[in-house]
Amino acid sequence: MENFLRPIYQKHASDSNTLGVLILEKTKPDSPITDNFDVILLIIVKESQQDWYVKHYEFDHKTCALHMVKEDLLMKWIDTSGYRTAVEWIIYGKVIFDRNEYILQLKSQLRDFPDNKRDLRKAIEFGKLVKSYNEAKELFESEEYKDTNSKILYSLHYLARLAVIEKGYYPEVTVWSQVKQIDLEVYKLYEEFIESNEDMKKRIQLMLIAMDYVISSRVKVSVKHLLDIMETSEDAWSYADLKSLPMISPYSLDLSAIIAYLVEKDIILTVREETKGAGVYHRKYKIHD
Repeated sequence: MENFLRPIYQKHASDSNTLGVLILEKTKPDSPITDNFDVILLIIVKESQQDWYVKHYEFDHKTCALHMVKEDLLMKWIDTSGYRTAVEWIIYGKVIFDRNEYILQLKSQLRDFPDNKRDLRKAIEFGKLVKSYNEAKELFESEEYKDTNSKILYSLHYLARLAVIEKGYYPEVTVWSQVKQIDLEVYKLYEEFIESNEDMKKRIQLMLIAMDYVISSRVKVSVKHLLDIMETSEDAWSYADLKSLPMISPYSLDLSAIIAYLVEKDIILTVREETKGAGVYHRKYKIHD
């Protein structure tokens, strides 16, 4: 297979702008990791007119997807789960060109998963989890049981990804196979929900109670990234000030849900500041001592 692709990747390897080239072949008939192409060719470049360029090829009754990605976009994907399949390409891909051991160091970074990047990813997944869980509760109260069922499955998926990150791994496309090996508590929740013989309403009711406990027990670890930021100031934070911080931007869309949950659980306090309007106050937030 490489014989057919060699002229393509050698052209890029000879370019000083190219940092590395990886190849990943499909090993199963259905392959989410390769988008069902027979092979993925990932080319990482320092600079490019396009952040992400994709081209499809056919050769010898096989298919190939070439992805040329700028380094800064790739790092954003890695840090924020913007395109998690790309992480698997790096982890499992075969290195066929590596300028100054760039990919070797990148693979090592993915194995180590530094604490600062792990804390950010936990906050991202926790925000999605809390938002989805709150939507599930609201739908249940409205007696929209089928939609609640779907939201719980989404919530369990976010919880699974959070559990994997807590253990120091990057979540993969096949996240439940990861969770089964490293966090049986979360895996059992999922298993009990999909295999339960209870009627839908009862099954959902029991799962909402169970998830509330599991989410509550993980909250402080999950939002460490946000709490560490809030601790940098003795003054209370306005929502606008927090939302405007660049380091919070990866989960800014879910920040309101996170803060509401932290207030509910008495982890952060609300502080009222007077405005010019009589009886109207600015609402600010501070970590509960």
